[in-house]
Amino acid sequence: MSSGSEWAQSPEYLSFRSNVPLRRIIVDSNDQTGWCTFDCGPKSIKSPLICLPPVSGTADIFFRQALALSARGIRVILAEWPPYWSIKDWCEGFRKLLDYLALSRVHIFGASLGGYLAQKFAEYTSSSPRVASLILCNSFTDTSIFKGEDTSSVYWMLPALVLKKMLLSNFEPEPARDPDILRSTDFMVEKLETLTQSDLASRLTLNCVESYVEAHKLIHIPVTIIDVFDGAPLSLQAREELYKCYPQAKLAHLKTGGYFPFLSRSAEVNLHLLIHLRQFDNGPLASSDKSLIANIIQEFH
Repeated sequence: MSSGSEWAQSPEYLSFRSNVPLRRIIVDSNDQTGWCTFDCGPKSIKSPLICLPPVSGTADIFFRQALALSARGIRVILAEWPPYWSIKDWCEGFRKLLDYLALSRVHIFGASLGGYLAQKFAEYTSSSPRVASLILCNSFTDTSIFKGEDTSSVYWMLPALVLKKMLLSNFEPEPARDPDILRSTDFMVEKLETLTQSDLASRLTLNCVESYVEAHKLIHIPVTIIDVFDGAPLSLQAREELYKCYPQAKLAHLKTGGYFPFLSRSAEVNLHLLIHLRQFDNGPLASSDKSLIANIIQEFH
């Protein structure tokens, strides 16, 4: 692999890393690594947008959302979790992170596994809600689609190289001709290489241990579902199941974008995030300190 992908060396990404500090927050006594977070935008906002990555991603893969949305006055927190081996432990760890940051209710943008965990956290805290809304990108509601229940118990002992090869085999099944999709895949491959064996094994375990979202507990949460039509990582059946679970959801379909549209089609994804967050303007769950979203949306038309 080269010394760095094209996007990792871009002025945009380098500016993000230079201006937004990486912070490690330890919320569990038995954890030595902590949650990795990048916090952008006004700290006075107590209902920010939190971005959660897929299995192969790190927090900073959402740098294009952080830069664009924080420039519009929205507080955006990119979060990457330390190893957790059960959904319950992950949910408890995320709750402790929100408590540490003094955030009562948050909006969550989750990609793939990140979206699934966001739903499970909303379910976990349904009796005392901590999730104001959900934006789900290429996500799912039931892990049985991966047929990994039999192998999930052995991920912890597999070498990092084997785990990385397993994940790489799932990237773009056909050669992508679109340059931005190619760049996004290269960038994600580079980020995958930085994850440790325990990071990968624990994430694959969470992704494959048989479980499903009790969506009836989330029926009152505003949801936007972002999907792509080309090279979607999930089956049509999995996507239709997600739609069925959230009949009230707003659907945002992108014609193209590949596996990582938040990178390859960031302008479109950011527009859908702005539209989603606009409904909370001027209220107690606003993600921005002023009403800029409506004005910004006009720029895209």
